[in-house]
Amino acid sequence: MPKIKVVLADDHPIVLMGVSELIERDERYEIVGQAQTSTELIEQLQRLQPDIVVTDYSMPGDETYGDGVKLIEYLIRHFPQVKILVLTMLTNNLILSRLYDLGVGGIILKNGDLNEIPLALSALANGEKWHSKAGQGAPSVVERSDAVQARIASLSVKEFEVLRRFASGMNVRDIAHSLNRSVKTVSSQKVSAMRKLDVENDHALLTFCISMNLI
Repeated sequence: MPKIKVVLADDHPIVLMGVSELIERDERYEIVGQAQTSTELIEQLQRLQPDIVVTDYSMPGDETYGDGVKLIEYLIRHFPQVKILVLTMLTNNLILSRLYDLGVGGIILKNGDLNEIPLALSALANGEKWHSKAGQGAPSVVERSDAVQARIASLSVKEFEVLRRFASGMNVRDIAHSLNRSVKTVSSQKVSAMRKLDVENDHALLTFCISMNLI
């Protein structure tokens, strides 16, 4: 029986090494490629045509592919035959639900048990979805308090993407360029998010994003 071909993508070499070792213990799988940027990932998917891609949610790359929701949307639209397993530190239910709605096969939280990865791969190979056990019954970012839940849950996906980039150190112009939106649109989305989160300035916004692990 031919092996199931897997491509790994993460910008941290130590993560790639650890995930690779976990997967290679199972002889059903063959890791055919590894990428550290979204650009490298797309190139490898085009060239290697894997069955499954295991990718970090936050991947550096150019504005063509982006990262986060934009990258996942691109993968699903251009490589519909490839099953996607997402690794992430995010615990925001808005984003996790959005990823499942887009069509990812599974999500595993990086701060959970990475030994779930082989189990998740088996589920995807059998045409099933995988939901990380680390996220079952554990409080997410939006569940830490009623006030925080109401504020963060009110953010749109586009506003969340703007905030995540802002918290990483990008200015409005850079964010607009990376998301292929106008500066005016991004500025408006940032102001709207600040109003929803009840923060008055950039410093307070950055503090909130970091403390709530929104990056």
